[in-house]
Amino acid sequence: MTITEIEIYRLSIPMEPFVIATGTMDYAQNTFIRVRTDSEHFGVGECSAFPMIVGETQNTCIALAKDFAKIWLGKDPLQIAERMAELHLYIAGNATIKSAFDMALYDLAAKAAGQPLYQFLGGKVRDIVTDITLGIASPEEMAAKALKLHEGGAVALKVKLGKKPQDDVARIKAIRQAVGFDIPIRIDANQGWTYEEAVEALQGLEPLKIQFCEQPMRSYNDHLLAQLRSETIVPIMADESVYNHHDAERLCRTDSCDYINIKFSKSSGITESLKIQAVAQEYNIPCMIGGMLESRLALAAKAHFAYAAPNVKFFDLDTCMVGHLEDPVIGGIRYDGYQIHIGEGFGIGADMDPAFLETCDKWVIS
Repeated sequence: MTITEIEIYRLSIPMEPFVIATGTMDYAQNTFIRVRTDSEHFGVGECSAFPMIVGETQNTCIALAKDFAKIWLGKDPLQIAERMAELHLYIAGNATIKSAFDMALYDLAAKAAGQPLYQFLGGKVRDIVTDITLGIASPEEMAAKALKLHEGGAVALKVKLGKKPQDDVARIKAIRQAVGFDIPIRIDANQGWTYEEAVEALQGLEPLKIQFCEQPMRSYNDHLLAQLRSETIVPIMADESVYNHHDAERLCRTDSCDYINIKFSKSSGITESLKIQAVAQEYNIPCMIGGMLESRLALAAKAHFAYAAPNVKFFDLDTCMVGHLEDPVIGGIRYDGYQIHIGEGFGIGADMDPAFLETCDKWVIS
């Protein structure tokens, strides 16, 4: 099989403004690609650029996608390791756009094998229930939204923090007063605290039954994570501190985290994500699968990955539930409340609506 053509789309999905510690997003800066071959099979991939986290934008993703497509023309798409090695050799970093190409190859390979992606990866279907995320607002606004979500059937809340410690504690106190203590609350500081602020915030939050705290500090403070863990009973989940399996090994070896959050946009896709969860499993460190602002297509790929990654114990697959104003996906992940299912079909089992793609900027490399 040979790659004959790659289509690249600027997949801008309008969304309600969403605030985290590092900024505000009012549309999902996504990129969609389709890898065509000289067979009847093709593969699709999607990524979501989050500039303030990964340092990539939609424009950088599109620019590199054109270069990647030229590198892959005429090559065998079923040689996934070799194809991804070519992208890594061409340019360092840029994990987000690489993840879309990685996803497309896995989709194509599973289709060629006549299997759903999770079977191609050696996995099996299991129960997956996602949390739901609350953006930063006033304590009163966040409590009201948390109560509405709880009454609507949410089974776990992920709350964005990372501002002044006393204000963040007030936010969680208000939420707990609204929803009680039966629903798990996970917090995500998005690197917003200094070490001293992290100690103050986490110790202040200890009575409020926090399941874990994601990425309390900037990754350049990774050397302080083990010390921070000794200062609080709140478990620590590494997010921006872990981009690849080498990062995972470093943090696990130094007792720097209790959990790891895996995101394709950080890891370059499924290939590296499988390595991360395997390394973490060696150290008995459970993982979560998370995301940026992907549609139900990329989320379907993540569900397939989770089925094949037994060390992934937590699921943060709500990105299209937190404000996407349009749903351009055919097939893909399905929600039954907060329970997650994937559609029938081989590969990822998802594609983009041609009518929506007609509205998107498009480039074809052949």
